[in-house]
Amino acid sequence: MSLPAVLSRRPSLPSPRVLRTEALSGLVVALALIPEAISFSIIAGVDPRVGLFASFTMAVTIAITGGRPAMISAATGAVALVVAPLVREHGLDHLLAAVILGGVLQVLLAALGVAKLMRFLPRSVMVGFVNALAILIFTAQVPYLVDVPWTVYALLAVGLAVMVGLPRLTTAVPAPLVAIVSLTAFAVATGLVVPTVGDQGALPESLPVPGLPSVPFDLATLQIIAPYALAVALVGLIESLMTARLVDEITDTRSSKTRESWGQGVANVVTGFFGGMGGCAMIGQTMINVKVGGARTRISTFLAGVFLLVLVVALGDVVALIPMAALVGVMIMVAVATFDWHSVRPATLRRMPRSETTVMVSTVAVTVLTHNLAYGVGVGVLVAMVLFARRVARLVEVTAVLDPDGTTKIYRISGQLFFASSNDLVMQFDYAGDPPDVVIDLSAAHVWDASTVAARDGISARYAARGTTVTIVGMNDNSRTRHAALAGHLSAGH
Repeated sequence: MSLPAVLSRRPSLPSPRVLRTEALSGLVVALALIPEAISFSIIAGVDPRVGLFASFTMAVTIAITGGRPAMISAATGAVALVVAPLVREHGLDHLLAAVILGGVLQVLLAALGVAKLMRFLPRSVMVGFVNALAILIFTAQVPYLVDVPWTVYALLAVGLAVMVGLPRLTTAVPAPLVAIVSLTAFAVATGLVVPTVGDQGALPESLPVPGLPSVPFDLATLQIIAPYALAVALVGLIESLMTARLVDEITDTRSSKTRESWGQGVANVVTGFFGGMGGCAMIGQTMINVKVGGARTRISTFLAGVFLLVLVVALGDVVALIPMAALVGVMIMVAVATFDWHSVRPATLRRMPRSETTVMVSTVAVTVLTHNLAYGVGVGVLVAMVLFARRVARLVEVTAVLDPDGTTKIYRISGQLFFASSNDLVMQFDYAGDPPDVVIDLSAAHVWDASTVAARDGISARYAARGTTVTIVGMNDNSRTRHAALAGHLSAGH
């Protein structure tokens, strides 16, 4: 291959404009990550440094290993809720061991093709996931607005006004960054006494150092950490893959979900070795990065982690002065931008099938009540499956035609035959009144499971008891193969 051809295949360097966008967006994300990481550390019952180090290592590692450019991974509330009991009962070192094992499990799940399961997530579950996240992001800000001086509300109002109004004038600088810098400068210059980032917990003064968790490497330790590691792996993958899918839709691009799965695993392994609490994709910070900041590459994710470490270690005294009102305003704007307002409009709800709305509401309700995205998504998928099976089962029809000579009756069955639709199939035939020959025509049906074959055996057995001959016709190849493998080997069901 010629040199020009080789050079043409090299990725082009981003333009200065793109670099500026990525860098500024990463800076805003880093500022927003600080109070979030501290809050999640408190939820997990660990020192704030553990959450901050996790956010740094997760962001930097996933920028390299992840499959979805511009997505932000860091310490999250979902993981914090999962590991909190482990920390209370066994301490930090067991947490780090669980995070490392959870990362290994994520890599294994990626190799097994877990990302392919995303195709089974209905759109209504996705909408519920997004709306629930928006509600959780908003409600997480409420504690910062309770029992605070009135000046906090004034700062919040100004910050929101800046973030709403500035983009109408210029998009050269991210509005959230302008709001944070201006409100901090004003608060410091006027000496306002308001809650600040420094009030949330101590910031680290040194770089994270790699090391092994101080736990016995034996079966007893594995029995303790394994359930928590599995929970970390599953919750992290669900939240990360759904966030990646959301970013795909927002940016109109595709990403590798398999790479994202094992990339999350690698990031958690690295995080555990560096003393972090583990994490996964963060919907709020990702929306800041993608929708507010306009970032589209891995550069913003990498810089978010780097800026975070620089801010809390080298500029900790300055960062500690940022009013919480400024960051709360940023997160409120993220919540508003994340929520799918179209999904709750009266016109949309009137047009949408009730089953779809039920799935969305179930996902939102369970997620908000439990603060666990895995539970919400799991319930949403389960409700969608039940309602889908119920709806499809109603589409099965049985029609009967008697031959003119009166010696043969033909039953034509149409629809999808599976456990929900075939269990009542036995009662659709007139066993006592039918002629000596019965033909069951399945040319407009499809046999999906053993329940249908068992029902067919039950029908034949009832007719055989009366001396009636039953002939099955019209089965497609797939149905015929399944029927041939199972017929006569299942309970007759009578």
